[in-house]
Amino acid sequence: MYRVDSDDRLIETPPQAIARDVHVRSIGASGVGRVLKRLLDITGAALFLVLGMPLYLLVALGVKLSSPGPVHYWQYRVGIGGRRFAFIKFRSMVMDGDEVLNSFLDSDSAARAKWETHQKLERDPRITRFGSFIRRTSLDELPQFWNVLLGDMSLVGPRPCMADQDKYYGEHWTTYCTMRPGITGLWQVSGRNTLTYAERVRMDVRYVQEWSLWLDLCILLKTVKVVLTGHGAH
Repeated sequence: MYRVDSDDRLIETPPQAIARDVHVRSIGASGVGRVLKRLLDITGAALFLVLGMPLYLLVALGVKLSSPGPVHYWQYRVGIGGRRFAFIKFRSMVMDGDEVLNSFLDSDSAARAKWETHQKLERDPRITRFGSFIRRTSLDELPQFWNVLLGDMSLVGPRPCMADQDKYYGEHWTTYCTMRPGITGLWQVSGRNTLTYAERVRMDVRYVQEWSLWLDLCILLKTVKVVLTGHGAH
């Protein structure tokens, strides 16, 4: 179990304190918690898309004016039950991103080693200048609220994976597939892109195993600070 301390850090609750959260855990175990989680998703996503539409349109305009190509970026990811869905973000990369990345990794062994362990680069050659800004501020994630409304994603959950990333989860892949992936999650508020992929997997698995509504609320609260400070974003 987790809680937010006085310094706004997400920390694990001592075993002796878990008994105080039995009610939350029992709701989740009965399935009612998952219904409430879905209601929270629908309400939160709908409110954001209505109230945040001016911001959404400004970011879309920025993407359009900053580089040639579409405003949105679509990619198939794996969701609950192993079902594939069309994952949507604001485009933050150049159009020939795969070729640019492969060429860069071929010329820089240190960058390749970093990519193989983190699946992220601090200075990714594919990212545009405006793309760097929206990634650092998490504004590129805004279209995922549509994914939440459609039922493909949740506000909180494991980060949506591509099908070929199942190898990083190994025996834990089935655990990942038991819940809807989230816009935010435990690993995003615990280090974000500074973590290795193996650490991300451990946190995704722990989230699924210890899930409760209270944990979701703690992560959402922590996400606000992470987004405002830009900690771990690149």
